[in-house]
Amino acid sequence: MSELLFHYERVNPTSWAYLSSLLTIALFFKFNRVFCMRNLDLLLVILLAPGLLCIEHALRGQADDPATGLGVERIGYVWLLVVNGFLLVRMLYDASMVRRPLLEPNMTGGGLSFLAVSLMAFLAANVLTGKPDPSDLMAVQRAEHLSQREASQVEQNTLSTHGPGFTLLLMLPRISTRALVDEAAPDADPAKVEEADAARNVLAAQLMAIFCQVMVVLGVLMMAKDHFGNLQLGLAAATMYLMLPYTALWTGNVTHALPAALLVWTAYFYRRPAVAGMLLGLACGAIYYPFALLPLWTSFYWRRGVGRFTTGVLLTLGVLVATLVFTSTDAAMFFARLQQMFGIRLPAMEELSGVWAFWNGWYRVPILLGFIGLSVSFAIWPVQKNLATLLSGSAALMLGVQFWHAHSGGLALAWYLPLLLLTVFRPNLEDRVAGAVVAPSRWEPAAAAA
Repeated sequence: MSELLFHYERVNPTSWAYLSSLLTIALFFKFNRVFCMRNLDLLLVILLAPGLLCIEHALRGQADDPATGLGVERIGYVWLLVVNGFLLVRMLYDASMVRRPLLEPNMTGGGLSFLAVSLMAFLAANVLTGKPDPSDLMAVQRAEHLSQREASQVEQNTLSTHGPGFTLLLMLPRISTRALVDEAAPDADPAKVEEADAARNVLAAQLMAIFCQVMVVLGVLMMAKDHFGNLQLGLAAATMYLMLPYTALWTGNVTHALPAALLVWTAYFYRRPAVAGMLLGLACGAIYYPFALLPLWTSFYWRRGVGRFTTGVLLTLGVLVATLVFTSTDAAMFFARLQQMFGIRLPAMEELSGVWAFWNGWYRVPILLGFIGLSVSFAIWPVQKNLATLLSGSAALMLGVQFWHAHSGGLALAWYLPLLLLTVFRPNLEDRVAGAVVAPSRWEPAAAAA
């Protein structure tokens, strides 16, 4: 960043946690209504910071003693899970909240816009001048092997080390950034060729991360503008998202930001069942865990739009599966990648990461069964579903993933944070039910449309 701004020094994560927490309270805390739900929500979101700082401190190896570092990391993950537990209860309770008084932020829309744009610019600059996460580079390298229809050791081990997902999506920035880095000549020095490939991989991961974060912010703004009828609420949610220590520390993590962007835009297109189904299907294929959202969304469209929504999900998954067919050299390679995409395996019990690196993996089984029960229960509860239910229910389910996710142990906060913040700042949305807002298809009988 010092290359762009004269004598700029990146803010220490701990210092940023203090500063962003104080700024969050100054901008959004309702001092004239201290005991209100909005203030409780703010405090819960702010309480995520201590756990993140402990994990960041341990991952960077800043502890003097390795044993102390492991202890700090464990405390961080446990802290995150406890706070996530309170947030999960809050999201489940949101369905019963009918009164939603308009509580606008303490800053004008112009000030929030300036702050959001400035934060986005600094975060993007930090990604461009920083070092991408190794998992992002590994995903880009996997995409190159897939594009050449080659198997690799990374490809073979990825299900056990990174969990289910569809890495071909990460080929998109690889293609669009070829012209930004000089190609090496065919007879060039192998060391230079390897260096050029590494530079392209870094650039691909950086641009993909920035693009996903921009789409998250735009999706939040469009949700507030078109569905809340109040752009300032969207500015508040987007600004708060950009200020969080989590966003500053993990801006460049594509596996966190890509599902977040897809889920936000799925919520935005909730009035168009086919488009929402395609986006949710893309999210399911990309990272697997949004499959838990299908009972909730299918139940929402049950009275109108369920056929179009289901068709959109299946069509997108079919396209992704077809892509695997054309990028696999043989049947064994295809079925291995199909297993990777849909996570067809028993729950892993060994060599786990995150909080599960410290606990027995068998404790994941009852948590996973409870999560499946929660996902299925959204098919019948609440009976009357609206846009508020979609936002809070989706946030609750992606929160629930954090408790059993074996590959980051509760660290993928971006999967639920944008939806959670939209729930925190939303107005009353009780009238946004499928029968009222989803347009009837041309094949629906006239009586049903009426």
